[in-house]
Parts: sequence; structure tokens; C-alpha cells
Amino acid sequence: MPPARLLLVEDTLSLATLYREYLRDEGHDIQHVASLARARAALAADPPDAVLLDLRLPDGDGLGLLAEIRARPDPPPVIVMTAHGSVATAVEAMRAGASDFLVKPFAAERLVVTLANVLERAALKRTVASLAAGAPRGGLAGFIGAAPAMQAVYRILENAAASRATVFVTGESGTGKELAAEAVHALSPRAAGPFVPLNCAAIPKDLIESEIFGHVRGAFTGAVADRPGAARMADGGTLFLDEICEMDLALQGKLLRFIQTGSFVPVGGAKALHTDVRFVCATNRDPLVEVQAGRFREDLYYRLHVVPVPLPPLRERGEDVMLLAEAFLARSAAEEGKRFARFAPDAAALLRAHRWPGNVRELENAIRTAVVLHDGEAVTAAMLPVTVHGGAAPAAAPPAPRVPDPARRIRPLAEIEREAIEEAIRLCGGNVPKAAAFLGVSPSTLYRKREAWAQRG
Repeated sequence: MPPARLLLVEDTLSLATLYREYLRDEGHDIQHVASLARARAALAADPPDAVLLDLRLPDGDGLGLLAEIRARPDPPPVIVMTAHGSVATAVEAMRAGASDFLVKPFAAERLVVTLANVLERAALKRTVASLAAGAPRGGLAGFIGAAPAMQAVYRILENAAASRATVFVTGESGTGKELAAEAVHALSPRAAGPFVPLNCAAIPKDLIESEIFGHVRGAFTGAVADRPGAARMADGGTLFLDEICEMDLALQGKLLRFIQTGSFVPVGGAKALHTDVRFVCATNRDPLVEVQAGRFREDLYYRLHVVPVPLPPLRERGEDVMLLAEAFLARSAAEEGKRFARFAPDAAALLRAHRWPGNVRELENAIRTAVVLHDGEAVTAAMLPVTVHGGAAPAAAPPAPRVPDPARRIRPLAEIEREAIEEAIRLCGGNVPKAAAFLGVSPSTLYRKREAWAQRG
């Protein structure tokens, strides 16, 4: 990052001198003031690129100044500085709009890295805001679609990729959250490094810490050798934490420390390891709802939710349904050796009318099913799965009269559901995440149902 103009608001002269020394090699132009009154005057005279703000000042509370800064038309980012033991105050400041916080005392490296990240995010935000809407694109880095909502996604991904900022992808299941993470990695300076995905919902709770941080031999039963975790394997690249809101609260604290320091201790180990990782996270839940419910740490949320990327559901993407369907048809027909080249008008009408609760994944599975089970020049409505018809297959002819059968028994829906899930897992060789993908649900849904069935016997 190029040198920036900083406003340092700190009433303790010795600390202000220390912070200047910490930043000496960065080349920043630092203006120091010791009170709220002088800070207001400095902000009015020459707005800085960023503010380092102590919250305890002789003429008032720094939170008031933070609110004033946030109310400006183009507010500079603010890093609040608070004493050890006042993390709750720091979180309050983050809620009020602070870009980050530092807990005193902090090391020089911590200040340099935090400031660099904040300045980088501010530059990214300005770049995204200044981008003029160009000609619509039909896709980006594996994405297919020209809808206005996707144009916004493409711009965010392109600009986020160039930075080190953490990307937080949200969206319904099947909207392409892992594809977004892969795009960030592929478009970033880390593209030559590893991309390591980890689905927090697909790993049992007692194993996920080892999956992330690795373990040493003998750390637990079955640990017959040292094993590097995802954090170490992603060194120099990108670590993608999918379904982050499924992570256990105790492990969230360890992840927060890893994000803050870049170091971690493998399960059963004694020595801290350091790694250089860029984080991309994703969830199909509303993370703020999870924070309010106490299931997700608020401080971790603010560390991760830096560049949000909300992915739109397929039902809001208009003609993207047909762009995607045609691409999936061409791919599936080539892989299966079938003749399909287009959709008949009745099939296209069904595809456009369906709500696609499983989003792009459901659409891809529907096209794959039609191609596997049929052949011809065009996919007709009758070839599409029953789910695309609103739950009822298209009637080619009037149904034959039903003969009453007093012995006929209606089976419970829960029993049918269990059989369908277990059969899907069996066909996928016991791979629960893969079965969940075909069924169009989250892996955590299958794990919870199987656990409940096991308890009932």
C-alpha cells in the first residue's frame, strides 16, 4: 500500500511516540492530537485516509467522535484502540462502524498489519464504488449468468481478489458459494498457491479442530502419525471455510486467534506454527441472526465479515436459468455421449416457471437426470424430473382408473424420507456431502437426521 495520511488521537504522549516508531518504516504522514476538540479541528481542516482513535480521552469518549466521523459523506476508516479487558467496548465500537480494533498493549507488527488491511479495504471500497457499469458479462471464473445481480457479484469478486481482505460469501444452498471462493483465489495474486476447501458442516464436531489445525502423533486414538491440517496446507494460498456458522463455539475462539496472529498449535502439539493464509468463508445462514442467537461469536463475525459477497438465488436471475441450463445440457450430453442439443419449447417454459429452491445445483441435477435417462435432439418437458413439474409428472394421457385396494397402506412420509436419504448415501459410497449435493440439501441436515435416527434405534 502507498503511504497514507493518518490522524492519531491518543492523549498519552509516550504511547503516541511509540506508535509513530512502530509505523516509521511505512512512510505514513502521521498527525498526532491529544483530545477530541483537536481531533475535530484536524478532521475539518484536512480529512485523513484513516484514523487511529483512543477511546479514553480527557475531554470525552472516543465513541462520540466515531459517530461523528461515520456521519461524514465519505468517512475515513477508524481503528479504535482500547485497554486490555475492554473487548466489549471494542465490539461496541465495531457495531458503531469502526473498521477494526486493537487491544492495548499491542505489538508493532499487529499495528502495521491491521492498518494495512484497513487501508486496503478502504481502497477496495472506493474502487468498487467508482466502477461504472460496463457491458453485461455472461460469466466470470466459472460463473455463468448475465443478470444485473450477477454483474454486481462479478465486480466485487474481481476487486476483492486483488486484496488480502477476508471475503464472506452468503447465499442459499446451491447458489455457488464454493465457486465464488474459487474465483477469488483464481483471480488473486495467490492463484499459484493452494486452494484448500473445508466444509465445517460435513466434519464431526470432535474432528474439525484436527482438520483445520492438524494433529501430532498420539494426540488422540487413531492419531498414528503427524498430520498437517488445512491451515498448514493452505500456506501461501487460500483457506475456504464453508458453512462457517456450523462451527462449534469453542473452536470459533481458536479460529479467531489464528486469524489475528497467523499462528496456531496442532492438536496435541506444544509448538506454535505460523502460516500465511487468505480466508474466504461462506454460510447459507444469516450470520447476524446466528450472532444474536449466541451461536456465532460477534468478534469473529467482525473479523471475517470484511468483504461481503451475497449470491442471489436462481429465481431472481431471470434468463440466467436458460443460460445455465444450456451450458449444463451441452456438458452432460458430451459426458454421456447423448445427442441432446436444445430444449423443446415446453421444457424451456417449465424451466423458466420453476422456483428452483435448490438453486443452480438443483438445475444442474435436473438436466443431468434428463440426459442420463433419455436421448434425442431436444429435451422435452416429459423428460424433466417430476420436481420441475411442481411435484407432479406431466400427463401424456389420462390416468387409468384406480382400482380400490383395501389392503393398500399409505407409508409415513418420514419413513420414505429416511429410505431415500440412506439410498442416496449408499449410491454415493457413504459420502454424505456428495449425497447431500445430489439431494439439494446441506450436509449438516443429513448428519442431524442420521444422528436422530441412531438415537431412536
